[in-house]
Amino acid sequence: MLDQVKRVLLVLSGKGGVGKSTVSTQLALTLKERGYKVGLLDIDLCGPSVPYILNLEGHDVHQSAEGWVPVYMDSEQRLGVLSIGFLLTSRNDSVVLRGPKKTSIIKQFLEDVYWQELDFLVIDTPPGTSDEHITVMENLRQVPQCSAILVTTPQEVAIEDVRKEITFCRKTGIPIMGLIENMSGYECPNCSECTNIFSTGGGQSLAEYAKIPFLGSVPIDPRVGRLAGQGLCAVKELPDSKTSKVFGELVTLLGENSNGVN
Repeated sequence: MLDQVKRVLLVLSGKGGVGKSTVSTQLALTLKERGYKVGLLDIDLCGPSVPYILNLEGHDVHQSAEGWVPVYMDSEQRLGVLSIGFLLTSRNDSVVLRGPKKTSIIKQFLEDVYWQELDFLVIDTPPGTSDEHITVMENLRQVPQCSAILVTTPQEVAIEDVRKEITFCRKTGIPIMGLIENMSGYECPNCSECTNIFSTGGGQSLAEYAKIPFLGSVPIDPRVGRLAGQGLCAVKELPDSKTSKVFGELVTLLGENSNGVN
């Protein structure tokens, strides 16, 4: 099923709570707004938040002769989404799985989904470097144009965990496109002034130390936070925000240089 996917983007972080799902959804929405055909695969099996963020809760995944059909956000089918959240009857349902079952489900997500032709497949991953990540790596080993976007927050505890994720990518041979520092200060929705409520610059320092590209700093912006649960794109709704600038530049980079990975 991945033969018709031109490029795969893995959104990774060794740390939980850094905003991988927000980065994944806004990246997918921005790519869609720029005219690309996009798939968004949520493999965070125990914490599937993508259906909620994109306002797709209550939709069902259907089986066809070609495989599972993703849930589409638009009639033109330019953004398809798949998550285990679509297979649950309630957002309160817990997913209790041992390792082999996790591996089996992720293999199905990678091999049995009828994405059709895609310009980009964005994969939202859980924190860590365990079963889910190893399964993804094994199945994507032969896929050309697969690269990772790492997400961190400025705090030292997050930086240390993301440092381990960089090591994981290099050991498994995943090219790293670059690193985003999320929650980098608080952007006032009234005056646009940014206040560093945490430490600052940790993501850029890590990128320089690891010799990987730094893709930008995304602040905490209440206006962007309110888009969660509505399936709205920051670049379209808040074109002057710093968040929109970072994602707009990232998508431009992806469009200009499909081989631009380290």
